[in-house]
Amino acid sequence: MQFTVLTLFPELVQAVTHHGIVRRAVEQQTVTVDYCNPRDYATDVHRTVDDRPYGGGPGMVMKSDCLLQAIRDVRQKNAGRLIYLSPQGAPLTQAKALEFAQASALILLCGRYEGIDERIIQLEVDEECSIGDYVLSGGELGAMVLIDSITRLLPGVLGHEDSAEQDSFAEGLLDCPHYTRPESIDGLEVPAVLKSGNHAAIARWRKKQMLGATWLKRPDLLAKKDLSAAEQTLLNEFRQEYKVSSEVIS
Repeated sequence: MQFTVLTLFPELVQAVTHHGIVRRAVEQQTVTVDYCNPRDYATDVHRTVDDRPYGGGPGMVMKSDCLLQAIRDVRQKNAGRLIYLSPQGAPLTQAKALEFAQASALILLCGRYEGIDERIIQLEVDEECSIGDYVLSGGELGAMVLIDSITRLLPGVLGHEDSAEQDSFAEGLLDCPHYTRPESIDGLEVPAVLKSGNHAAIARWRKKQMLGATWLKRPDLLAKKDLSAAEQTLLNEFRQEYKVSSEVIS
């Protein structure tokens, strides 16, 4: 996968390549991350990259001339779709990350100030993407989130071939709880089923916990999912167990 990030702050985005899974993917040459700074295309002595918006109002807008030249230079080297990180974009989901991971190359455009000229969106942007309903100072953090979420889905990047398939949201559900040693922490024990060695029972327990966690924490996700009869049975079991445990605690 080839990422090219258009940003005024390449050193900020570079941080995602220095640690963890993305660093390993870069070292394995599964992923390359290149950068292009629109400031390098500024023509005045001060290398100005912002200008006042037509119609007045607060804030500044990224200058169109240097940004457009940067985009068109990048397109000569990277034939991927151009994704503009924007609060106006469609929300990033696991399904969208999986779709992006099917590509061989992507261009990530990071806005700054009040954003970019609408005509550049019309001329050059293939898709707008948002990482949440809030405002950040620029698109760099969004680009880092995209790079990480996509990279972990690429073949051979994670340590175990099933890891990505078992992540939260992979089935449209939250992940199940995880436990490791020691077996007891302040009187709280690891569930007995996880120590049983019964793989079928463990798989059933984990699926029940996924359904239950989603019901408790993200019912909006559960409302979108068409549960099978077996899944509905597991969810009903979880609800009953949760009701009993709540009554005991109260």
